[in-house]
Amino acid sequence: MSNFLGLIKSFFKRTDHLLIFLCLLASSLGILFVSSATRYKGQGVISSDVRTMLAAVILGFVIAIIMSLLDSDIYLKLMPFIVAVSIILMIAVMLFGVAPQGREDSKIWLDLKLFYFQPSELLKVAFILSFSYHLGKIKDNLNRPLNVFLIFLHAIVPFGLVAISGDDGSALVFLLLSVAMVFVAGINWKYMVSSIVLILAALPLLWLKLSTFQKQRFYVLFKPEEYPNVAYQQNRAADALRSGGFTGSGLFKGIYTQNYLVPEAENDFIFSVVCEESGMIGALFVLLLFILIILKILFTAKKARDFSAKMICYGVAFLISIQILINVSMVLRLGPVIGITLPFFSAGGSSTLCMYLAIGLVLSVYHTNSYQPIRTVRYRVNTR
Repeated sequence: MSNFLGLIKSFFKRTDHLLIFLCLLASSLGILFVSSATRYKGQGVISSDVRTMLAAVILGFVIAIIMSLLDSDIYLKLMPFIVAVSIILMIAVMLFGVAPQGREDSKIWLDLKLFYFQPSELLKVAFILSFSYHLGKIKDNLNRPLNVFLIFLHAIVPFGLVAISGDDGSALVFLLLSVAMVFVAGINWKYMVSSIVLILAALPLLWLKLSTFQKQRFYVLFKPEEYPNVAYQQNRAADALRSGGFTGSGLFKGIYTQNYLVPEAENDFIFSVVCEESGMIGALFVLLLFILIILKILFTAKKARDFSAKMICYGVAFLISIQILINVSMVLRLGPVIGITLPFFSAGGSSTLCMYLAIGLVLSVYHTNSYQPIRTVRYRVNTR
């Protein structure tokens, strides 16, 4: 009993209270906007999507708190097991997965009977952990050709698994996440330039791989009038943004949101609900909230005494940043619709739960930083 009370006392004394508050605030706002976006289902304020999200937030928060009590080194030691489980689940989803309606070529969910689970979300956390461990092991010899090649192989495995399953949006996240992490780790700029050249050279091949519908999602960015059906979702989102104006129409009062004129508004297009019902003021507040969360994680990274722990924090910060940029650009029609959720806001149990697992890793690093005493150097003074 005394050990348990000691853990609780250690948690309250050495945890990152501000990061926890910011994440829970973001999730609370997300639940409110998802509730508004799903009232059309006739299930009241607490729809099935809200219940799923609420359960994911509570479970994720509890797991994150438990994770924060353990040394970050423990997760690096458990990394092979976590990665193995994630890969097995990805293979399972390719064999037995369920595809979204209208996208039979994209198997992204496992039907666990009680709920659907998206393994690629867990793979993101596992990749951050394994890639951070890898970079930590070779940090002093990062730019040796063999190590650069092994890093490339490490990054291409999760990218390939997710791309094969048909989840192009998550594949893009893995690609950008890999580039961002190796850049911060200190890879030579020559390798970065070479990688960019290779990616640009591969774009024509990737373009050929895309279906006609996927290509049209790029076309609508320039000529939406020629593809009205494909552009419908982004056009309605733009209408919702204009409808919200500066102060918004009020929660549960958005014309486009309440009449389900923006398809999937509770999921990938939840930011359109934020803009319509809380206006530009609310949208800027949400973006500021994201910035504070990211900065808080980066501050934890800066204080980390272990390189792998530092990279874990950078990885989580980059993951959140990349998903925000992609998601918001979709809603603002600055980028194609590729199915990336807005962290803490979009409906979905898998994405919410796994985001809190990532936050749990950051809290663990913060706790480890607070627990380890700062080493001091002793000087011997000779007196005569």
